[in-house]
Amino acid sequence: MRDLGTGRFGDKLFEWAARGSGLLVLGIMAAIAIFLIWKAIPALRANEANFFTAETWDPNATPPKFGIAQLAFGTVMSSLIAMLIATPVAIGIALFISFYSSRKVASGLGYVVDLLAAVPSIVYGLWGVSVLVPHMEGISKAINAVLGWIPLFGGDGVGKASIFTAGVVLAIMILPIISSISREVFLQVPRANVEAALALGATRWETIRLAVLPYGRSGMIGAAMLGLGRAMGETIAVALVLTFVPGINIHILQDGGATFASNIANSFSEASETGRGALIASGLVLFVITLLINMAARAVVARRKEFV
Repeated sequence: MRDLGTGRFGDKLFEWAARGSGLLVLGIMAAIAIFLIWKAIPALRANEANFFTAETWDPNATPPKFGIAQLAFGTVMSSLIAMLIATPVAIGIALFISFYSSRKVASGLGYVVDLLAAVPSIVYGLWGVSVLVPHMEGISKAINAVLGWIPLFGGDGVGKASIFTAGVVLAIMILPIISSISREVFLQVPRANVEAALALGATRWETIRLAVLPYGRSGMIGAAMLGLGRAMGETIAVALVLTFVPGINIHILQDGGATFASNIANSFSEASETGRGALIASGLVLFVITLLINMAARAVVARRKEFV
């Protein structure tokens, strides 16, 4: 009876601890939102431009004029480019490690991929500036020659320090995150499902397509959304790689652009009180965008819960 009572008390204690942890996370998120709103209101009241549609960012002027249109465009576009590049490559690496490579190769390759996630952002940024940017002009010209009829890849010329270059750097940064999580999801696939598909005469790719990918779909979506959140909030690497040019330029192969995070990193040290409030207001928008993306991801995962 003593063990039974101790077990019930332990269950209750764990329940309270788990519930308290969940409430603590919600409280922290609410506190962050309240702090951002509180600090942003004075700057938004002093702003003489439309905060959501203006492309100008000059909160230190008299009167201050600033808007997030350019920042939102640069953030969303660079993050989408990173997602489109990194997600299929990361899932391919995860599948190779889980189902195609030998145990020794899988162990070594998995360690290398996980190690990339521990590389600091400043290292990726310095590598991007020193190694990647000088070689991006040729790649951008090739893309422009083939896909120049699409406005995003069009324009009269191409550059090196462009939104596309920033997206490539972000893709390399989020690739190990997506790959590691996807690999763990694939390893959780019931072995009976895989063996049943093989017993019915399915090839290895057919087994993956019919038994593995449907089961791990929600996990892959979660991994991709986690990588997207990292891409949208990245600061130093994008600030080093991307050249700031005022105004929205839909031609992503040309130099120029800005993101929420890079603008905060580049402008905070020289900002006035109103300027800091404006930067905090832009951080609030990034906070809301990230929250909405996570909510959308949860909705997609919930629709696929039959595979979990």
